[in-house]
Amino acid sequence: MTAYNATSIDVLDNLDAVRKRPGMYIGGTGVDGLHHLLWEIVDNAVDEAMNGHANRITVTLEPSGRSCIVQDNGRGIPVDLHPKVKLSALEVVFTMLHAGGKFGGNAYSASGGLHGVGAAVTNFLSSRLEARVRRDGKEWLLTCRNGRPTGPVREVGPAPRNSGSGTTVTFEPDPEIFGDVELDPDRIRKQLEIKSYLNRGLRITFKDKVGEVTHEFHHEGGVSDYLAAIIAEDKAVSLLEAPFTVLRDAGAAKIDLALTWTEQPRESVTSFVNGIPTRDGGTHEQGLRDALVKALRGFIDTHDLAPRGVTLTAEDLREGLVAVLSVTVPEPQFQGQTKEKLNNPEVRPAIDGAVRNVLEAWLHANRSRGEQLVQRAVQAARAREASRKAATEVRRKSATSSRLNLPGKLADCSSSDPAESELFIVEGDSAGGSAKQGRNRRTQAILPIRGKVLNAQQASLTKVLQNKELADVVTALGCGMGTEFREERLRYGKLVLLMDADSDGHHITTLMLAFLYRHLPQLIERGYVYIAQPPLYRINVGKENHWALDDADRARILASVSKRAKVEITRFKGLGEMPPQVLFETTLDPQKRRLLQVTVPDAIKAADDAAATQRIMSDLLGDDPSTRYRFIMERAKDVSDLDV
Repeated sequence: MTAYNATSIDVLDNLDAVRKRPGMYIGGTGVDGLHHLLWEIVDNAVDEAMNGHANRITVTLEPSGRSCIVQDNGRGIPVDLHPKVKLSALEVVFTMLHAGGKFGGNAYSASGGLHGVGAAVTNFLSSRLEARVRRDGKEWLLTCRNGRPTGPVREVGPAPRNSGSGTTVTFEPDPEIFGDVELDPDRIRKQLEIKSYLNRGLRITFKDKVGEVTHEFHHEGGVSDYLAAIIAEDKAVSLLEAPFTVLRDAGAAKIDLALTWTEQPRESVTSFVNGIPTRDGGTHEQGLRDALVKALRGFIDTHDLAPRGVTLTAEDLREGLVAVLSVTVPEPQFQGQTKEKLNNPEVRPAIDGAVRNVLEAWLHANRSRGEQLVQRAVQAARAREASRKAATEVRRKSATSSRLNLPGKLADCSSSDPAESELFIVEGDSAGGSAKQGRNRRTQAILPIRGKVLNAQQASLTKVLQNKELADVVTALGCGMGTEFREERLRYGKLVLLMDADSDGHHITTLMLAFLYRHLPQLIERGYVYIAQPPLYRINVGKENHWALDDADRARILASVSKRAKVEITRFKGLGEMPPQVLFETTLDPQKRRLLQVTVPDAIKAADDAAATQRIMSDLLGDDPSTRYRFIMERAKDVSDLDV
C-alpha cells in the first residue's frame, strides 16, 4: 500500500489547474465549453462598449473553423508594468487567474466578467493565443503557446494609421482539450446579434470565412427590437400594439425591459445581466414576475374586475408573457463561473418596485388593453381548471401498486418499480398482439393505439382531453398532465413509441410527439421519451441474418456482402407480421435493440432553441398548410424515386 504523506499532495499552478479541470471554469469540454472561450473574449470587448469606451467589435471566424479573432476599438488593455507582480498588465490578464480591471470598480462601473478568470482561461485552453494592443499610438504584442507566453510583451512598432486604440485577440482552442469539434458559425452569429440588441449603438461585425459571408448587427431599438424578433420567430401575435418598456436606474440595477402578451400558452422571459445570458434566471427575473402579478392584481382590484367562480393564480396572470429583461448590476453575484443565474438578493425588490408602479399606471391609462389581459388570464385559469379535472379523472390513485381504472387494451407489466418498467405505445391491435407475445412481461407494458391519433398541435385542450386514444396514454402513465403533472406518480421509466418503419408509422410517431411536446413536455425534458427503431428489412446472407432500418441501411449492408453470396431480402409490411420472437430480438430486447431518446436542444435552456422548436412544430403540424408546402418544395429536389 502506498504511503500517504506530504508527497501525496499535488500543487498545481493556474495553467495546470485549468487544463486538468476545465469543466470548473467553462462548464465542460463539449460544444458549449468550446464557444465559452469565445464569449469570454467577446464579453471583454462588450464591457468596453458598455462603459462607453468602444462602439465597434469585429469577430472573425477563420477558414479552418478552429480559430477566431476578436477586435474592438476600446481603450486597449494596459501594457505598463503591474506594480505588484512586475509584469506587463497585458501578460497578467492572460496568464493569471483572478486578475483584471473589474474588481474595484475604478476601470469599469459594470461588466460581465467579474471573476478575473475569463481571458486567462481562454489562453490556458488554447493551443495558441495572440493579443495585440493599440495604445498611445503604439502597438504591443503578447504571444502564447499552450497557455504559456513565448516571451515578454513587446512593442512591435507604431499602431496602424487611423486605427485608434483597442485590443485584438486571436486564439485557437486546443484540440487536446476539445477534440475535433469546430466553432459553429450559426451559433456565433445568433449570440453576436443578441449582444447588439443589448447594447444600443454598438456595431458588431461577424466575418464568417468558413461560409464566406459577413454579417452586420446594429440595433438602435435595443431590447424592443429583440422582443419583436422573438415574437416573429415564434410566429406569435402580440396582444399589445407596441411593447411595454421600462428603461431606468433602480439603484441596485439599471433596467432595460420590453414585454408583451401573446396567445401562446407558455410564459417566456429572456434575461441578461451585464450582457451575460442568464438561462436559469435569478433574482432579476423573480423581481419582474413579482411586479407583473402585483400590477395586474392592483388593476383588477381598482376596477373591480375579479371574475366570479374563478381563482386567478400568478401563473394565470403571466401566461402568454413574452419579455426581454436586461439589467446592469455593479457587483453581480453569479452562480458559477458560467454565470447562468443571478443571486443578488437586493435586485429582486429593486426591479419589483421600479416596474410595478410604471406597469400599473400604464394599465390604468390603457384600460381596454388591461381588461383584455385580465380576460386572457381568466381563460388561462378556466383551461387550467378543466385540465385539472380531466387529469384527476385519469390519474391513477397509486403510482406503483394500483391497477384500477387502467385502459382495457393495456397489457401491463408485473413489476411495480418505475425504474425498470417500460411502456410501449404500439400502432394497431395486430402489432400490439405480436408485441404482447414477444415482450418481457415483468418489465414491459404494451398499449396499442388505433391508427393516427388527434393532432394536438391544432386541436383545443378540450378536444385533446376528450380523445380516447390520448386519454388512455395519460391514464396508463399515471402522472397527470398540465398543472397536475406529478413526476413521482409516473409508472414507467421509459415511454417508447413503437410504430411501423414506414411513412405512416413516422407520421403517427410525429403526432404522438406533438401531443407530448404540448401537454407533457416534462417527459421529454427529463429524458423519459424514446423512439423504437424496428427493422424494415430482413437480409439473409447464407446462415446470417441482418436487419436494416431503412433503404439506406439496406444499401449499406448489401454493399458489404460478397457478390457471390446468396442474398434473400424480406420487407416487413408492418410490426404485426413480425413473429413475436423476431420482434423481441430486433426491437424489444434491451441488449440488442436500438432506441432514439427524444430531446429538445439543451432542454430548452436557450431562448433561440425554444423558439426554433416551437416554430418547427407549428410549421409541420399547425393549421397553416402553406408552411408545409414550402417545406416539401424546398426539399423535393433531394428526393429520388427510390425514396418513395
